[in-house]
Parts: sequence; C-alpha cells; structure tokens
Amino acid sequence: MPKTFFFYDLETSGLSARDDRVMQFAGIRTSLDLEPIGEPVNVLVRLNDDTLPSPDALMVTGITPQQTVADGYSEADFAKMLMEDVFTEDTIAVGFNNIRFDDEFIRHLFWRNFYDPYEWSWKDGRSRWDLLDVVRMTRALRPEGIEWPMVDGKATNRLELLAKANKIDHLKAHDALSDVEALIAVARLIRSAQPQLYEYLFKMRDKNEIKKLVNLDDKQPFVYVSGRFDSQFEKATVAFPLTTGRNSSVVVYDLRVDPTPYLTMSIKDLAKIFYAPWEERKKEDFVALPVKELQYNRAPAVAPLGVLSQSDGWNRIGMSEEIVSKHRAILLSQPSFAENIRSLIEGRPEYAKSVDAEAQLYDSFLPEQDSLHVAKIRHSTATQLADLHPEFRDERLPPLLLHYKARNFPNALAEEEVPVWEEWRAARLRRQLPDFVRRLNDLSQKVSNQEKQFILQELQLWAESILPIDDAS
Repeated sequence: MPKTFFFYDLETSGLSARDDRVMQFAGIRTSLDLEPIGEPVNVLVRLNDDTLPSPDALMVTGITPQQTVADGYSEADFAKMLMEDVFTEDTIAVGFNNIRFDDEFIRHLFWRNFYDPYEWSWKDGRSRWDLLDVVRMTRALRPEGIEWPMVDGKATNRLELLAKANKIDHLKAHDALSDVEALIAVARLIRSAQPQLYEYLFKMRDKNEIKKLVNLDDKQPFVYVSGRFDSQFEKATVAFPLTTGRNSSVVVYDLRVDPTPYLTMSIKDLAKIFYAPWEERKKEDFVALPVKELQYNRAPAVAPLGVLSQSDGWNRIGMSEEIVSKHRAILLSQPSFAENIRSLIEGRPEYAKSVDAEAQLYDSFLPEQDSLHVAKIRHSTATQLADLHPEFRDERLPPLLLHYKARNFPNALAEEEVPVWEEWRAARLRRQLPDFVRRLNDLSQKVSNQEKQFILQELQLWAESILPIDDAS
C-alpha cells in the first residue's frame, strides 16, 4: 500500500491529555498529493460519568455531554476504530499542533484502553507530521504567495484566521471536521506557493534527517522555528547544539542572545532561571534562559543557514551572520557552559508522581510479560472480562482494568469492584467540581447568547446527573 496522509483533529473536554477526554474526532485520508481518499470520518466519543468537562471548552466546541452519550462511541470502540481503520500501516498522521496536543490525547486514550500508546505513530511505516510549525517556517522564511493574518498589529498563525485571509472555506471553526478541511486546504496552499520548502519539511519529519542537521558530533548553527520564540521575529531564530538532553533530545542555545552573562553563572543560579515558576516568569523584568530542548521525534521545523540568504531571511528574523558568528565563538570558548547546562537538565527537579494509574503513562514502559494480558483484555467480551483475572507484573494495570470495565462493560464488574469504582469516580469528580462550578457560574452571568446558555444548562444537568448524591446538592 502507498503511504497516505490522515489529517485529523479533536475536540476535547479540556486541555489536559491526562485528565480530559476526546469528545469529537474527525479526519480525512488523502494521497501524498493531497487528494481525498474515501469518506471523511466524523464521530463523537461518549463522555463517561467520571468527567466534568471544562465549561470554557464547551463554549468553544458547542458539544454537550448529552450529545456524546446519545450518539458517541464508547472509548473502547473508538480506540478499536482508530487502530483498525484510521492509523493503519503507512499512515502519516497530520494535524495542527497535534504533536503537542492531539497526539497526547490519543496516547492516553490508548493507554486507558489497553493498546500500545506509541505504536500507532511509528510502527509498520506509520509516522506523524505537524503543520503548525510548517506554517510558522513558511511565514518566517518563504512568505510569498500567501496572505498572512495579523491581529491588533501582531502576527498570528491561527488556523481559522489563516483560512479566512486566504479565502479558504472554513464554515465552522472549532468543529473538528471543518478544521480538518481547512487544514488540508492550507497544506495545498503552502505546497503550491512554496513547493520546495513544503517538500523539505515533509522529509524533515523523520528524526534521523533532523539528527543529520542538529547533532553534537559536528556542531553547526541552524535555523529553528518554534512557538517558544518571539513572534516579533516570526517565531524564528538561529540555534546552536549545546549538549544532550533528556529522552534522546538535544539542548540548543538561541544565538540571538549574547551568552556572556550566563557563562560565569553557577548551575544553581542557572537552574533558578530555567526552572522558575510561572508566577515568576510572568513578571515584566524576568529574562528567560535562552536554551531549550529540541526533541528529534516531534518533527521540529529546522533548516540549514543557507535558507536565510534568500527572501531577505536574515532581516525577517532580525539577525545577521555577524551576530551568529560572534555568539557561537563565545560559546565555543567556554565549553564548561555546555557542561553546566547538561548538569542542569539532568538535575531537573522531580515532580510528585500521580497516584492515579490513568495519569502514569510516562512512568515506565510495560513489562514484556504483561503484553499478552493486555492483548487478551482488549479482545475480550463483557462476559469474558468478568471471568478474566490476569496476574499483572505492572501495578498500574489492575486499576486500569477496573476502570476499563466500568466505563465500557459495566456488567463485567464483580460485586466487590463496584464500590471501588464508585469511590474512585467520586474522588475524581470532587477534584474537578470546584473549578467546574466557578467557571459555570462566571459564564452564566456573562453569556447572553441563547445557544451558549443552552450549553451551560446542559452542563448543569450533566453535573447533577453524575455527581454522587452527597455532592449533587
């Protein structure tokens, strides 16, 4: 089978991949020439009675929990559909900020439903690509042939505004299928206006290609576009590989910034800046440490310096060859700085681990001995699950199995498992309740639109229907 794109988008109950849930999934398969293949996919996913969705999220999507219950797939059926019909062999999964957002929801969905959370994006010729950084790099380096939106004098790369500026039909922003259709149209626009850059970035979704450009054996400056950089310079800079990071990443330095003030700082002082809390970072006088981790497997938008010699590239990103050469020489003259940064990254503070198995995806890989149990669970009927008592090695799996049964096959729960599930469900809802009530009340006083008022009323009814009796009042 030839490789295909599957462009997809999610609408979710909130922003946390660990705690929130997919409510709508839509996608369209295309050839590598961006021609549609088959029918679009557009489904709802049933919200379970252990989740209070973010009222703010539903103000954007317009999807109510009641709709998902009436018309949605169970999580188990949805996960099965994704693996069997969507993320098939040789599929390239594509989205807009999907690598940092949508893909994380898919991973956690598979984790909760006894599928490998990683294979869907790499095994059997599969891969993934993120068009947000493609848009950013096109705007920064090769903007010709495309209208670029501005809001209040500032550059923006929001999909709905990019579509509007280029007269692309986008009937309903934040509806998953409409967003996918707009995304494919934007991909065609970039491919038509800047075919060389499009093909280059398509190739560079491969981490092995990125390693050829960004590596520590032959340290060379390179162009790097990322949401972490200043929008004043089109989110672009010239970076320099410093040292190894975590999880097969590399730490890079932003050569826009003179490194001199940081060279004599202690690891402790560097850490104070690098790990500063959000409240500190929001202060007007806060200056961030100009280093970041570049993760090879996240399709970062990188390019050799030669791309800046065309299309007035140096001026567009507010840099010059002289600045790059000067700051690179300073870094190379003080190799101890790179060592200090490596120690800083290795000494990252340990965050308290969640006690909830559903949030422990990244704690460790599953023992190989449990792989047969996991496969058997996802292929079992409700009757079979009721009689299934696997001896897991991984302590995360027993609670995951109980939750999986409760959500998808409640009749499979043993009598003694019901109160355990209800206790966990109640505790989860109580954690969500204060923010839910606060935002529901705030929005109820501000929103006058009749359709949005209806959604708020549905949310109130949803909460009353799922909260434990002691909390519903």
